[in-house]
Amino acid sequence: MEQGRARERATQEPNPLPGGAVRVPEQARGEHTHSEPPAPGPAPRPVQRHSVRGQILQALRTALVGGELVPGEVYSAPVLAERFGVSATPVREAMQQLAIEGAVEVVPNRGFRVTERTPRELAELAEVRALIEIPVMLRLARTVPAARWAELRPLAEATGAAAARGDRAHYAEADRAFHRAVLALAGNEQLLAVADDLHRRSQWPLVSGPAIRHGDLVADAAEHTALLDALIAQDLTVVQSLVREHFTGSAG
Repeated sequence: MEQGRARERATQEPNPLPGGAVRVPEQARGEHTHSEPPAPGPAPRPVQRHSVRGQILQALRTALVGGELVPGEVYSAPVLAERFGVSATPVREAMQQLAIEGAVEVVPNRGFRVTERTPRELAELAEVRALIEIPVMLRLARTVPAARWAELRPLAEATGAAAARGDRAHYAEADRAFHRAVLALAGNEQLLAVADDLHRRSQWPLVSGPAIRHGDLVADAAEHTALLDALIAQDLTVVQSLVREHFTGSAG
């Protein structure tokens, strides 16, 4: 009877994730409350609630970038929790964090609506990123030795590998990792936090517009390698041009 009520509730909740559950680490799927029976098989390792929340937050961010969370649609924490195999609490906490970041907005008594973004907002984010990051990269180009830039080559190659697979979500993660590594050489933690937040916001899908083509993703990834080459050569003109073009592109 309890399972029947759960199914009835699920049909009444708005907009579960299309295509089924989003993958989350096994220990997160194993979390259950006292009212839920444990999953069959070996008992999972104990997981702290904040760890589960972090795993769910990452999964939701991946779903957002990948387009599984659709702009304008409303999603309820209980339905998402059922699909993740966890209680509603860490899902609700993760969605509240996304609300703070501006990715979703709270809809009272219903859930969370994915923010509808416009091309103008994307252009504004690109302008702010350029104002912050271009001067930093030009300064770093003058002072950082070539060997340090060469150490970032694997991160650039990781973006290329994700782009070649057409994996939009993993490309987004690799793209942010590359930019964080570059800016980290400035030694300014506040800069890293602000730049990463702007970068993440720029990766949210638009409410409308053409889908990112595979060729665009590959070209965007190639700019990382070209940027490293320009930084090693201390070619400030090319560095400035590449970074500005990268920010105004469709994928990075």
